[in-house]
Amino acid sequence: MPTDRRPTTLLAELTYRCPLHCPYCSNPLDLARAAAELSTDDWCRVFSEARALGVLQLGLSGGEPMLRKDLETLVAHAHNVGLYQTLVTSGLGLTRERAERLHAAGLEHIQISFQDSDTENAERIAGIKSVDKKRAAADIVKSLGFAFTVNAVLHRGNLDHIGQIIEMAADLGADRIELANTQYYGWAFANRDALMPTRAQLAAAESIVEAAVARYKGHMQILYVLPDYYQTYPKPCMGGWGNVYMVAAPDGRILPCQAAWQIDSLSFDSVRDHSLEWIWQQSPAFEAFRGDAWMREPCRSCERKTLDYGGCRCQAFQLTGDARNADPVCIKSDQHHLIEESIVELAEVPAYRYRAPERPLASAGTPVVSIGH
Repeated sequence: MPTDRRPTTLLAELTYRCPLHCPYCSNPLDLARAAAELSTDDWCRVFSEARALGVLQLGLSGGEPMLRKDLETLVAHAHNVGLYQTLVTSGLGLTRERAERLHAAGLEHIQISFQDSDTENAERIAGIKSVDKKRAAADIVKSLGFAFTVNAVLHRGNLDHIGQIIEMAADLGADRIELANTQYYGWAFANRDALMPTRAQLAAAESIVEAAVARYKGHMQILYVLPDYYQTYPKPCMGGWGNVYMVAAPDGRILPCQAAWQIDSLSFDSVRDHSLEWIWQQSPAFEAFRGDAWMREPCRSCERKTLDYGGCRCQAFQLTGDARNADPVCIKSDQHHLIEESIVELAEVPAYRYRAPERPLASAGTPVVSIGH
C-alpha cells in the first residue's frame, strides 16, 4: 500500500572508496561484491526525484565523497533542485581550490571527521597520517564561510579524551560538534570487544559533556549520542523504518538506514530499476517494518511502540537473527541478556590502550575501506 509519509532526508553514499582504515567503519564487510557506482547522470536523477518526493536535506557521504571527480557537478545539480547539502568528509583532499569550486556550486555545510584530539592516537585509529590535513581542511572551511561541523566517533580508545575533543572543535571554529558513540554494525560489530567503552568511561564522559554544553551555549552546538548498549530502552531507528530517512548506496540500492544491507531476509531495490518514489512508496523492503502489524510481543502491546518503533531492526537481526524481534537493547526484550553478556566491564582492568592495525582489528580476506566518520 502506498504510504502518505514523505521523506525529509537522503544520505547519498557516493562511493565506498576511502583513504582511512577506521575499525568502526559501517561499510559492508564484503565490498568485493559491491556493484559499480552510479554515474553522474544517475545521481542527478536521484537528487531530482528525491526533491520531488519531499526531501529537503541531502548528505553527500561515503566512503570519501571527494574521491568522486564529479562531486562539483553533483553539488550544483542538488543546489539547483533546492536541496540543502552537507558534505560528510574525512577532509583529506579538500584543497582550497576544490573548496572554492564546491562553494561556488552551492554547497552550504561541511562536516569533517576527527578520530581524536591526540594526534598519535587519531592517526593510529585512522590508519594513516591525516591530522595535519584535517586541520588544514578545517581552516579552509571556516575561511570560506561554510557551516562547519566536527564529527568524532567515540569508543574505548578515545572516550577518555572527550573533553579535549570538544576543546579542539571549539579551537577549530566549529559551529557544531557531533559526539557519536560507536554504533555496532559492519566493522564496528566485528571489533566490538575492542571498541566497547566501560560504564566508568561513559559516566565520566556524560558529566564532561553536560559542563561543555553549558559553557558553549550560544557559541557551539554539542550533540552527544549515547551508546545503545547501555540504555534501558532503544532509540527510534532513524525516526522509524521508512518514515523520514533514505540512504542511497553507491550501487544505487535504496535503504531505510546505512546498516540495513545486513538484513539478508530483505531485498533492496535499486534506482537503476525503479523510480525513487516507487521504492519509497511501494517496495517490499520499505514496507516491511512500517506501522506495527509486523511487531511481535513485547513490542506489539507496548505503550512505547509509537516512540521507539521497536528499536533498531538491524540490531535485532544482527543479534537475534530475525529483524522482527524486539531490539535486544530494550529491557523488556526476552533476549536482553545478549546485550548484558556483550558488555565487557573493565572497571578493575588497566586502562585500555587502543591499537589500530593497518586494517580493522577483525581479519578479513577483502580489502578494507572505511567511511572514517
